[in-house]
Amino acid sequence: MREWDPRSASAAEIQSLVETVNAAMAADLPDDPPWRDTQVRDYLAETMPGERRITWVVEDDRVPEGEGQIFAHVNILLLGDIGVLEILVRPDLRRRGLGSQLLAVAARRAYLEGFTSIGVEAIGSTPAIPFYESLGFEREYVETRSVLNLESVDWLALGAMASGISAGYRIEYHPGGPPDPLLEAYAQAKAEAQNDDDDLDLAPRSSDPQRLRESIETLHKRGLKPYIVLAIHEATGTVAGLTEVVVPAQHPERADQYDTIVVRAHRGYGIDRAIKARMLFELRSAEPGLRQVQTWNAQHNESMLKVNAELGYQSDRDWFEYIADVSHLVQRLEPTG
Repeated sequence: MREWDPRSASAAEIQSLVETVNAAMAADLPDDPPWRDTQVRDYLAETMPGERRITWVVEDDRVPEGEGQIFAHVNILLLGDIGVLEILVRPDLRRRGLGSQLLAVAARRAYLEGFTSIGVEAIGSTPAIPFYESLGFEREYVETRSVLNLESVDWLALGAMASGISAGYRIEYHPGGPPDPLLEAYAQAKAEAQNDDDDLDLAPRSSDPQRLRESIETLHKRGLKPYIVLAIHEATGTVAGLTEVVVPAQHPERADQYDTIVVRAHRGYGIDRAIKARMLFELRSAEPGLRQVQTWNAQHNESMLKVNAELGYQSDRDWFEYIADVSHLVQRLEPTG
C-alpha cells in the first residue's frame, strides 16, 4: 500500500484503477454502466478550492512501482469539518482485510489532520453495509435511488408536464451552468434548500455566488458536464426553482441528477414537475448517447418522489450515509501485538 497521486500516475495505473472500479460495480451494481477511461485522472485529482483529497492504493509489489495492477483504493476528501471516505476493493480480494487496512490508514490521516468525524456513503444490499456497521459506523441518513430509462419515457405526456407551470413564471435552460447575472439569485435558492436538508453533507455544497462559480468550474475540470433548468418569477426576476443534471465523461450513458429546488414561497405552482420535464427534453437533444438518468431522494420527500414517479423513474435501491468518530475508529483499527 502507498499514498498515490493521480496527477502523476501512469496511464497504466489509471487504466488498472478503472478496471478495478468496473469489477466492483459488476459485483455490487450490475445494472450500472461501466466506467470509461475518460478524464478519470481529472475526476480523481480536481477538488474545490480549500479542499483536499488524499488517496492510497494497494498494488502488485512484484513489479516496479507504477507498472503493477491496482487491487484496491481508498481516498478521503477533507471537506469542512468532516473527512469523506471512499473505499474500493476488487471483489475477488474481499474479506482478506484489505478494506480494514485502507480504512485504518485513511482514519489515521484524518486524525492527524485534526478531523473528528468520518462520513461514508454505502450502497444498500452490498458488503459495504455490514463492513462499516461492524466497525462502529452509525447510520445517519437514507436515500432511495431511482433510475429513468429514456427509451421508456412518454414524451407526449412529458410535454404536457413541461408546459404545466403557472402563469407568472418562465423556464430557462442553461447548459454549462447559470449565467453570471443569475448567480446570486441561484445561490440564494440553493442556500434555502441547504437549510432544509438534514443529511451529512458528504459532497461539496455551494450556496454563495463565488463558491457556486468555483463549484461549476470544478465540475467541468472533473469531466462532469452540468445542465441547468431554471424557473424565473417574472415579476421579481428571482430564481423560483432550479434543477441540475450532470453528464459524467466517465459514464456518459447515465446522467446524475443533482439538486432540484423550489423556493418555499413559490411552491404549489407546478414548478418542480415542469423544470424536470423540460430538462429531459433538453438532455435528449444535447446528449444523444444518454440512456438513463439517476436521482436520489430522501424517503420522507414524498412530493419529489411523486414527481419522479410521474416522470417515469423506477426505485432502484437504498443508499445510506454513515458517520464514525475518528479517534474511536483509529483506536479500534490500531494493530495489536
